[in-house]
Amino acid sequence: MADVIKKATRESYGEALAELGDKYENLYVLDADLAAATKTGIFKKKFPDRFFDCGIAEANMMGVAAGMATTGKIPFASTFAMFASGRAFEIVRNSIGYPHLNVKIGATHAGISVGEDGATHQCNEDIALMRTIPGMTIINPADDVETKAAVEAAILHNGPVYMRFGRLAVPVFNDKSTYKFELGKGIQLRSGKDVTIIATGLMVAEAIEAGKALAEQGIEADVINIHTIKPIDSELIVKSAAKTGLVVTVEEHSIIGGLGSAVSEVLCEKQPTKVIRIGVNDVFGHSGPAVQLLKEFGLSAENIIGTVKAAVAAK
Repeated sequence: MADVIKKATRESYGEALAELGDKYENLYVLDADLAAATKTGIFKKKFPDRFFDCGIAEANMMGVAAGMATTGKIPFASTFAMFASGRAFEIVRNSIGYPHLNVKIGATHAGISVGEDGATHQCNEDIALMRTIPGMTIINPADDVETKAAVEAAILHNGPVYMRFGRLAVPVFNDKSTYKFELGKGIQLRSGKDVTIIATGLMVAEAIEAGKALAEQGIEADVINIHTIKPIDSELIVKSAAKTGLVVTVEEHSIIGGLGSAVSEVLCEKQPTKVIRIGVNDVFGHSGPAVQLLKEFGLSAENIIGTVKAAVAAK
């Protein structure tokens, strides 16, 4: 992995906005006094007349974005995930979700990998919150290539979109020349018969490494990237679960209400299958180096491997 390029998806988000600003003249960006951290400052430098700093007033920013959407603009309201989904939830629900306005929410610094910012900023509940809003599309891209493709897909989609980005640099494993992003469609990265590993966001790279290591030990895994949490790719999930009979979900989010819950809901109704959820186990995080915290909370290839081996042995 030494030669693998790493890049934070928040940085890819900022670059994508700036790159797409020329193509989409009705693209506007709002931020809540965090442009340097969310990387929307890249767009601000290139398109100062289409960038608005709303200050530390996230709920108001969502209201401004809603108003802009009613005039035909495509606003991206950007801030940390904790503030976008938590502090501004009521406005997102009532002013964006209820009228189904064309607002895109760019939520950076999600999950345990926020690291030293600690529990107050480590948002492990945002996907659960946004899933409850009717008509809200949720995208959690895994790398630089996927992020940039997802931002344009969000622009082309008519309706509210919540996009989740990370602070930590992660491996770029997709090939830009061949990658295709389809909203609501998962991507099968490995094929196997023994177990299905379904991952999202920065955990996809860990799932890929786990899949390789497991193969060397005689366990063949389907490895699936679910970049769109809502609407979720039920067809792909059911097909894989029917083949392997065992599913392990992996996410940098609470095991309550996120990817694991969404997958379990699908399988409960359509293909009853044992599901083991790897994620944050109903606890708050704490301050520390991001990589160290991910390992501590079991969000690593090593833990995926151990969990899968135990589950396969118990089949």
